[in-house]
Amino acid sequence: MDREQTQREFDDAVNMTPKELSDWLETEDSKNSGQHKGGESIGHESGRRIVKLLRTKKADLTDDDHAHMRKVVGYVHRHLAQRPSGDVRETTWRYSLMNWGHDPVKKK
Repeated sequence: MDREQTQREFDDAVNMTPKELSDWLETEDSKNSGQHKGGESIGHESGRRIVKLLRTKKADLTDDDHAHMRKVVGYVHRHLAQRPSGDVRETTWRYSLMNWGHDPVKKK
């Protein structure tokens, strides 16, 4: 996948602004959701990196940044395919997705 396609797919997958994501990452729901590897969850760590990516000029993104962007796209697509039935507003499913920069109940 080339950089332009990666950027487009990342922009489609991440529907939270840097401020929305940064504010969300400060909440207890954010900190408590996802798979933990000791302290911080994998998704929470990814969320902090996504905030940095969103604030970085496209021309300054590295190959490593693009690799993480592809990881984010893959996670969001896989997780959306597992949507539970019913109201998802207060679910760990939604909270995990939000840690990865995607709020499934956000209106465009």
